[in-house]
Amino acid sequence: MYKLLLVDDEPEVTEGLMMEIDWESCGFSEVRTAGNGKEAIELIEKMEPDVLITDISMPYMNGLELADWVKKMYPITRVVILTGHDEFEYAKQAINLQVENYLLKPFSGSQLTETVLQVKQRMDEEREMRNNVELLREHYRMTLPIVREKFLSSLITRHQSLASIREKAEKYGMELDGEGYVVSVISVLHSDKPEEELDPLHAVSSIKDLDLKLFSIANIAGEIWTRHKLGKVFIHQDQVVLFTVSPDGRDDEVMEATQDVLKEILQSIERFLKLPVMIGVGTFTRDIRSLKYSYEAAEVALDYRRILGINQIICIDDMEERVQEKLIFDEWKEQNLVRSIKVGTEQELADVIDELFDDLSRVQAPVPVHNFEHYLLEMVTAIIKLSKMIDDGKDNDPIFAVGILDQYQKLNTLNETKAWFTDLCGKVRSRIASRRQHSYKHIVEEAIQFTRSHFNDRELSINVVCAHLHISTGYFSSLFKKEVKMTYGAYLLQLRMEAAKEYLRTTELKTFEIAEKVGFADPNYFSLCFKKYAGVSAKEYRSGLAESSR
Repeated sequence: MYKLLLVDDEPEVTEGLMMEIDWESCGFSEVRTAGNGKEAIELIEKMEPDVLITDISMPYMNGLELADWVKKMYPITRVVILTGHDEFEYAKQAINLQVENYLLKPFSGSQLTETVLQVKQRMDEEREMRNNVELLREHYRMTLPIVREKFLSSLITRHQSLASIREKAEKYGMELDGEGYVVSVISVLHSDKPEEELDPLHAVSSIKDLDLKLFSIANIAGEIWTRHKLGKVFIHQDQVVLFTVSPDGRDDEVMEATQDVLKEILQSIERFLKLPVMIGVGTFTRDIRSLKYSYEAAEVALDYRRILGINQIICIDDMEERVQEKLIFDEWKEQNLVRSIKVGTEQELADVIDELFDDLSRVQAPVPVHNFEHYLLEMVTAIIKLSKMIDDGKDNDPIFAVGILDQYQKLNTLNETKAWFTDLCGKVRSRIASRRQHSYKHIVEEAIQFTRSHFNDRELSINVVCAHLHISTGYFSSLFKKEVKMTYGAYLLQLRMEAAKEYLRTTELKTFEIAEKVGFADPNYFSLCFKKYAGVSAKEYRSGLAESSR
């Protein structure tokens, strides 16, 4: 069952439609009405209707303005526009607002019923599609190869956390756990042979479509790679990429096994495809997060084709002095640590710290001790830089009461260092959270103070307040509601209504004068809001006060 809101400034229209149409049989368990756009907004925020039916011509806010607001704030709500014949051209604007349908006045109850049923049917179909598990499974099965390939490409192009890699690998049904990794790249070279010299018996060699060439190479490479259980093969940009995922952590054995299978692949490409290619082999790594560096090294290896010629396997370690696998506290690791301190949960921060210290155990000896020192000091430096942003000297309890480097120098073991670093990050995280909460309260307090000083200004709105505070309306709305437990619009209305009550109690001002004093441009709209807020009209409220004082 769905929810529906009917908006029209003519009560006889809304009352008639409420009585004439059997809304429940049309699939709507909750149907409410509003007399204008502003009243409708208040109801929409409370009930979040599935369907909005609104007249165009209304006071305070017309139907198209209301539809525009709904599409921005509640984009999945379906909108049906009601319009008179003389407004038909005007109603064409509804097309830009992506409204569901529009009805020309005068219309019958049966016409509206038919329209509503059509809208419900479309919602039912959409809901059925979303809930059709078998359809979703089939769609997932069909797109899984593409998703897997994108995931593999992401491993060589950007940094990801170890937890994220493992989670995605498990989700996509890919076994990527290993003790050693190597990235190799097969690149198709441009052939200088004229077309008449190409072997007509080998169709692939004469194909100019690079995508088809890559597909053919990936098929051959994938079949051989899978047979030897070496890892994964996929197409990335204009190359075929091969992951070696080895259970063995010995780099020499992993590199030898990789190159042996690459030789078999190269021979098959030469024999069956007659394509000029080069194969670059990157560096060995024990950390799957470092595949990006292995891929970049394989790319560098390909550059040596100018020296060695085509149809070769070039291992970067044979061409350049081998660089020992290093501990690298790179920009991504620093950003990940800082992000987890600023906005992560306590568990997310613990996971990041675990990964950073696990890196120390992954890199095997011999590794110079100064590499470990540099890695740890870079981590500590990141915390120092972050702490400087929040310690402005105003606190009596600075985070680092004792010099942080002095603290670090007194540590004796890796476990001690990890415990100390975890405690340090926790303190900075708590300080940031405290500052943020104070900032939230300060923003809301400033907004309340500004509202109390300007509530009698008819132009006052959430946009005016946000412009004064220099923040976005979306951010302010969620912040204000979280702190005050009501929307800003509801708070402003409450403030104005309580002020109106005070004027009614203490002055002889007329209703239209009070309306103006509390920020209403239209006395009629003020009367409507007051009755809705107080349960009685302004006149009845004042009369009630007079009677109670007798």
